[in-house]
Amino acid sequence: MSTATKPNHIGRKISRIRELRDMKQEALAQALGTNQQAISIIENSETVDEEKLIEVAKALGVTVDAIKNFSEEAAFNYFNNIHDNDFSHSNGAIQSNNCSFNPLDKMMEFIEENRKLYERLVQAEKEKNEYLEKLLKEK
Repeated sequence: MSTATKPNHIGRKISRIRELRDMKQEALAQALGTNQQAISIIENSETVDEEKLIEVAKALGVTVDAIKNFSEEAAFNYFNNIHDNDFSHSNGAIQSNNCSFNPLDKMMEFIEENRKLYERLVQAEKEKNEYLEKLLKEK
C-alpha cells in the first residue's frame, strides 16, 4: 500500500505550500475573502480552476507554476541548500549570509501600512455614503 501523493493533485500542493509558509487555512481564507471550509474543499480537490489558482498563488506569495510544479523533494533540496550555504568558509574566515534586517520588523511595518490604507479606504467610503445620502435628501 502506497502513501505517496498523486503528483498532479493541485489541492495537496496548495496545502503543503501553505503549511511551509506557516499559514493556517483561516489566514488563506481571509486573504481570498472566503471561509476556512472553502479552503479545505480547494485543498482536497485534485484540480483547481485557473482563475482560483491565480488567486491562491497570489495569496501564498508564489507563482502558479510554483504550485503546479511543487514537489516535496525539490522543497527539501532547496532548504538543505540554504542551510548548507548558510556559512561559507573563505581564507579561514566565516562569512555569514544572514539577513541584515529583522523580518518581524518588516512584517509589522507591512501590517501598519495596510492598516493605514484600510482606514483611508473606510473613510473614503463613509464620505461617499454621506455625499450620496445628501443627494438623496435633496430630491
